[in-house]
Amino acid sequence: MPDSLPPLVPLPLPEPDRRALRRRAVATVRSAVRHLSGVVVRRVLRRPRPGQAVARSLRLTFETLGATYVKLGQLVASCPGVFGDAVANEFRSCLDTGPLVPFPQVQTAVERTLGCRLTEIFARFDEAPVGCASLAVVHRAALHDGRVVAVKVLRPEVARVVAADLRLMGPLFAFLSLRVGVPEAGQLVRLVDGFREQVAEELDLRNEARTMAFFRRRLGELGLAMVAVPEPLPALSGRDVLTMEYLDGVTIDDLPRVAALGLDPRPLMEQVVRAWIEIAVRDGTFHGDVHAGNMLLLRDGRLGVLDWGIVGRLDADTHRFFRRMLEAALGDETAWADLAAQLRRAYGPALRGQLGLGDAELESFVRGVMEPLLTRPFGEVSLATLLTAIQGRVPEAGGAARPSWRARLRHLRAQRRLHAGVF
Repeated sequence: MPDSLPPLVPLPLPEPDRRALRRRAVATVRSAVRHLSGVVVRRVLRRPRPGQAVARSLRLTFETLGATYVKLGQLVASCPGVFGDAVANEFRSCLDTGPLVPFPQVQTAVERTLGCRLTEIFARFDEAPVGCASLAVVHRAALHDGRVVAVKVLRPEVARVVAADLRLMGPLFAFLSLRVGVPEAGQLVRLVDGFREQVAEELDLRNEARTMAFFRRRLGELGLAMVAVPEPLPALSGRDVLTMEYLDGVTIDDLPRVAALGLDPRPLMEQVVRAWIEIAVRDGTFHGDVHAGNMLLLRDGRLGVLDWGIVGRLDADTHRFFRRMLEAALGDETAWADLAAQLRRAYGPALRGQLGLGDAELESFVRGVMEPLLTRPFGEVSLATLLTAIQGRVPEAGGAARPSWRARLRHLRAQRRLHAGVF
C-alpha cells in the first residue's frame, strides 16, 4: 500500500583492512578462551556440561566483545523457539550497553553531519550522555526555539568494527559448534546472514527516522493518542546523527518512580498492545525490540516507545498467514483451509514423511493444534497435550504405524528450528 513503511536501506559495510581484522580476531579469541575454556575442558574430560552454564559462558563472551555481539545476543534473547527458553532467558540479561564516547568525537560527528558548528543549532548540548548503547550514544540538547531534543550519534568507526565482526562470526560459531560442542553456536551460524542485514540497517540512522515517522502517522490514524513515538527532525539528522523529540518519563519497570507519578499504566499498556497488533495485522510490521527499557511512562500521562532501530517486517506469505490465523480465531471458518494450504506449501515433505499427515488430514491437524492456542491463555496450553489429542483424530495412513506424539513433537520442533524465520 502507498502509505506503508518505506523500504529500509542497509548501509554498505566497508571492507575491513587486514590489520583491523587481525586486532579484532585476537580480541575475539581472547574473549572466547577466557569464558569458554571451562566448556572445552569438560568436553575433553567427557564430563557433563550443564546447558545453562554453557549459555552463560557464551553470553559473557558476547558481552565482553560488545558492539555487534551484543546486538546478536539481543536477537538470541528474542528467539526462544530457536534456542530454547533457557538460552533465551540467559541472553535477556545481555544488556545493550557500551563505553562513553569522548565528547569532542560526538561534537565532530554532529557538526560534520549538520554542516555547521554545534552552537549554531543548539542552545544547549549536554556533554554527559543519557544513554550509551553498543552502536550509538544519546545526548540531550535544546534548540534555540526552546524545544528539548535527543541526539543519537553513531560510535566512531562502528561500521568497521561491525564489518570485522561479521567476517569473524561465521568461522567462530562453526568452530564452537563442531569442535567445542556448543549446540547454540550451530544455530548462530544460520542466523548471521539475516542479522547482517538488520545491523546494516541500524548503521544508517535515516532508516530509524523513517520508521518513527511511519509509526507516528499510523498511530494517529488509529486514534491511539496515548502511545507516543518521538518526532524525528530530518533537517537535523543524517546517516550518523538522528535528532528527535526528547520524551521525559520513567521506564515502566521502575516501579517506585512509576508509583510516584500517580498514573495507572494498565490502559497505556493496553493501547501499546493494541497498536502492536493492529499495525502488524494491517502493515505486517512492528517494533522489533520491545522491552521495559524502551517504554517510558511520560509525565503527561502517555506511554513513550523508544529505540526504533530494529523493526520487524513480515514477508507477504507470513503476513497473510498471520492475518488468516487471527481471522480463524474470530470465527472465519474458511481461514482454516487457507492456513492448511500455506503450511502444506512450506512444510509438505515434513508433514507427509515425518509426521504422517496427508493433505486430507492436514486441516484437521492444523485446527486441532491452533484453535486452543488462539482461544485460551497461553499459560494454559501444552503443545504435547495438543498433539496427543490430535493424534486420535488423524487416521492411519495405509496401515502404517502412527508415530507417537513424542516423535511428532520432536519432528515438529526440529522443523520449527529449521524454518524459524518463516512463521
